[in-house]
Amino acid sequence: MSKAREHFADDGAGHERIRSIDDEVLFKVKVQRWRGAVWTNEDLPWLIAAGQREDGSPDDFYSALETTARAARAHYNANNRQPLSTTTYVGRLLPDQNDRDRYQLEAGARLVRDLAAAVRELARGSLHDGHEHAADFPAFRLGILVRADDGHETYAAVRITGSVRDDLIAVILRHVPGCDPTAWYPEYALPSRPLLPAEQAWSTLMDPKAAAELLNED
Repeated sequence: MSKAREHFADDGAGHERIRSIDDEVLFKVKVQRWRGAVWTNEDLPWLIAAGQREDGSPDDFYSALETTARAARAHYNANNRQPLSTTTYVGRLLPDQNDRDRYQLEAGARLVRDLAAAVRELARGSLHDGHEHAADFPAFRLGILVRADDGHETYAAVRITGSVRDDLIAVILRHVPGCDPTAWYPEYALPSRPLLPAEQAWSTLMDPKAAAELLNED
């Protein structure tokens, strides 16, 4: 699976088609003795089958895939009024709605994980120098400003440029360390400038102890 992700993430990489399958376009992926079949939909690659290479053996992955696909085609034609004109059928291997739903859930979990790590790193960087630190995401730009003075309250602000859903904003604010998720207030300006039309901002106070711990992280 790692090899498939790596190979199909490279837009410049060439892909070799599995010629014995003619009802869908499947591509080969290879690593050591392992072989896989990859089907793409809207540029999203799915590894739909895998096995080992056994030259000259009926158990060879590509031979077994063809044999199974031909048998599936015969079974399909025997049970459907409209027969397939192809010699193979791999429809049962393709992702269904459950697979797509799981992919969306996993993608959401990855985004939350990446956001949480980015928020913490931006906050830590801002604590070090007192300037806003920012990072770009596919649909928006996230900036965090944290200012702390010895013996005084620690100010924290979050700026978002771009279109972001309310639930995603809540995720971002919830992961700013040392801040009460319910205590963020909308801002109409940052400390050094007003907001631009495409920007949103919120501010609150950060727990000084949490700020000190964050500042001392390696």
